[in-house]
Amino acid sequence: MGIIDKIRFKAALNLKRIVLPEGDEARTIQAAATVMREKLALPILLGEPEAIHTKATALGADLEGIAIINPLTSEYAPHYAQELYALRKAKGVTPEDAARLVSDSMYYGIMMVKCGDADGLVSGAVHTTGDMLRPALQIIKTKPGIRTVSSSFLMDCPNKALGEDGLLVYADCVVVPCPTAEELAEIAVTAAETARNLCGIREPRVALLSFSTKGSAKHELVEKVQKAVEIARALAPDVLLDGEMQLDAALVPEIGASKAPGSPVAGRANVLIFPDLQAGNIGYKLTQRIGGAECFAVLQGLAAPCNDLSRGCSAEDIVNTIAITAVQAQAD
Repeated sequence: MGIIDKIRFKAALNLKRIVLPEGDEARTIQAAATVMREKLALPILLGEPEAIHTKATALGADLEGIAIINPLTSEYAPHYAQELYALRKAKGVTPEDAARLVSDSMYYGIMMVKCGDADGLVSGAVHTTGDMLRPALQIIKTKPGIRTVSSSFLMDCPNKALGEDGLLVYADCVVVPCPTAEELAEIAVTAAETARNLCGIREPRVALLSFSTKGSAKHELVEKVQKAVEIARALAPDVLLDGEMQLDAALVPEIGASKAPGSPVAGRANVLIFPDLQAGNIGYKLTQRIGGAECFAVLQGLAAPCNDLSRGCSAEDIVNTIAITAVQAQAD
């Protein structure tokens, strides 16, 4: 059973309410119908109900039992506007601004999560990452003790000798372009949480990657990773975490034993932390395209789960992301 099948199985054990701000988008409608039929979560579509039902009929999608809410006419909109004003008035938001913002499906969905009326949010079939992440950071904010929102990619590799029976967690691959040592440390800690809570990896073993292993090269980029290791250990002393190390030292037992003797991680890492976004993005795409791995993206670090899609996503991609978000919500 691959990682996404395990996640879908776990999502079905404890149904969570996942709000979909792009409720009138065709792939989202199809995904919501599938999620409801397979009992993976309780989807909530935002948009004009008649238009959504008309499109669903044309698509052959059964929306029976799925909540559909129009932010423009919702009875909860005034409450959300009041809550948003209270949250953001110090930043210059007026009551009129707040009322206007919650009429937007993205802000309405974020407020549903903030107020406990939804357990998570999925968007991105139409909107950009920034469209979702901006209000999420303003309203939901980050987890206590964490200031950095980042991404992890769940890499399900054909080579079962790698990581955790072929499963590797890569971070960060899409959010933070050039992380500081402090940000890199937080990325490492939250990626370990993702590995444990979402992937069911009981013992995350985190390697902070570099072109150097344990001081084999001297450079300011190496020093940044070394500093990140120190900070991450202070943040999460219970996590098996080591670095800096090269990729082969992290994954290959013989090389790990040679280059980093005594390391609790070298040669057996299941979580890989890339030093910057260029390396992470290239790394996951190489693993996917050349290594034949399936990959699934997830955002981490927010106080409540919100996940982003590629605008080229399929309905099945949305189903999987809803299931991922539901399992993240189970852990909160």
